[in-house]
Amino acid sequence: MTAATLYIIATPIGNLEDITYRAVRILGEVDLIAAEDTRHSLKLLNHFGISKPLTSYFDHNQQIKGERILNALRQGKSVALISDAGTPCISDPGYQLVRDAVAEGISVVPVPGACAAVAALSASGLPTDNFTFAGFPPSRQGKRRTFLSGMNSLPGTLVLYEAPHRLLETLNDIREVLGERQVIVARELSKMFEEFIHGSASEVFSKVSQGVVRGEVVILIAPGEAAQQESEPLEKVLQRLMTSGTLSIKDIAKQASVISGVSRSEAYAEALKLKTDAD
Repeated sequence: MTAATLYIIATPIGNLEDITYRAVRILGEVDLIAAEDTRHSLKLLNHFGISKPLTSYFDHNQQIKGERILNALRQGKSVALISDAGTPCISDPGYQLVRDAVAEGISVVPVPGACAAVAALSASGLPTDNFTFAGFPPSRQGKRRTFLSGMNSLPGTLVLYEAPHRLLETLNDIREVLGERQVIVARELSKMFEEFIHGSASEVFSKVSQGVVRGEVVILIAPGEAAQQESEPLEKVLQRLMTSGTLSIKDIAKQASVISGVSRSEAYAEALKLKTDAD
């Protein structure tokens, strides 16, 4: 165990088997565990026989507790940061602590694992080479619709989190602001009642409205026609990037994929073709 290290440790989003061997080992070795909800995390730690000092670290106490955690790190102690579920700092508290630790030259080590957004995306059947994760939409309708409108022209798949009690309202705003895109609602990921609801925005709204939604929810929205039409043409993007003369074909294809909204493999093939023609 390396002293004066802040470990960012992903925990299961439902199924306890989804924690890594490395995460269990490090949680058992650190001097202090900072948890979003100590009562919730204690259940996880007890399950794996881990007994370590716990302190809370959440949205409303992060300024005070963040300084205390930094003091522990300054004293050469090792600290693990965990959230209630998934990867800390991803729509969860933590980035301020990480920022401050980095600023002081304290080692920050990620211990990767479960993340609801990535898990849902991987099983969605929507494009995965280019996506935007936007966290939780605003709770008020006016701000939520402005939020969605701002993403209308973005290329790639949109990934959102939402609370169960606001899901219908958000789905209704999605169909009215973004139109009849393909939408997937993923809920209870890795748990017994895991479910993926596919369809157009209206179809998914109708399916969801027929029952009571429980558990954490991920909403995935397919790229819209507007985003595809407004994207800069691939050939034009590649030509512009290739004139710099400083990027490899691989890096050019990667950047062109993001800008134009096409897959990275398509951008790479076209870049090779342009390079061959130019030679």
